[in-house]
Amino acid sequence: MKFAFTTCVLLGRSVIEKIYEMNGKLEFLVTLKDDRAKNKSGRTYIDDIAKKYHVPLIKVDNVNEQQVIHAIKEYDIDWMFIIGWSQIARAELLAAPKRGCIGMHPTLLPKGRGRASIPWAILKGLDKTGVTMFRLDEGVDTGGILGQVEIMLDQTTNATELYRQVTDAHVRLIGKYWEDLVNDTIAMTPQDNFLATEWPGRHPKDGELQHDMTVKEAERLVRATTRPYPGAFYKEGRKKIIVWSARISGDEPKGETTDGFLCSDGYLIPVDWEMEENDDD
Repeated sequence: MKFAFTTCVLLGRSVIEKIYEMNGKLEFLVTLKDDRAKNKSGRTYIDDIAKKYHVPLIKVDNVNEQQVIHAIKEYDIDWMFIIGWSQIARAELLAAPKRGCIGMHPTLLPKGRGRASIPWAILKGLDKTGVTMFRLDEGVDTGGILGQVEIMLDQTTNATELYRQVTDAHVRLIGKYWEDLVNDTIAMTPQDNFLATEWPGRHPKDGELQHDMTVKEAERLVRATTRPYPGAFYKEGRKKIIVWSARISGDEPKGETTDGFLCSDGYLIPVDWEMEENDDD
């Protein structure tokens, strides 16, 4: 079996490293051009991996470019991994590898198809989420499932912790199913579309704290959008306060390093925060 790999984020990099740790091999790598998506959460560069293992590295604006499809055919690729990549793989790319393309999605599919899986799992107050390894098709996160890993959540889980757990789950999945892929013994389970849910994309502006939120809602937003995401925030005149962690208080803050943020039923007190100029005016 011959494999290739597409990624531009830490999740994908971790999977590549696990493949080589297992003495696996990749015929070539694909990533974004250096100047693309610099502010993407988890953005990483894999030039050093390509150099270390002497693997050709293709840099693109879009994974569907003809140079990627030509490389798949030139290297006679069986499976192409596309992990941590926001662009949708089109039909021509999906059909280019002899057996197809494999992705991983940070939810327990068919629940949570779409974007912003880590923030949404926290914002929705789920008691568990996970990562699904699946065969890509022309839908969004709709292909047959190869395997899943569950991740338990509680009311203190933040995005930093969950991102780390999701990364570990990616590594566990490739470790569990790599030999099945190599030996062509992989089995897939169709998704039950009746159970499917879809989560929309999120933008930095969606992290703005609102005064009509309860303190629990505000604290949850902080946990959901903390590093590696842009962070929850509120504005005080020409200042923008970005809140990376916070605690709840029912009383007006006294003797704090900030005045706190007034919610509908109490105060959110920033614990880890930073201030910058508000450029919206």
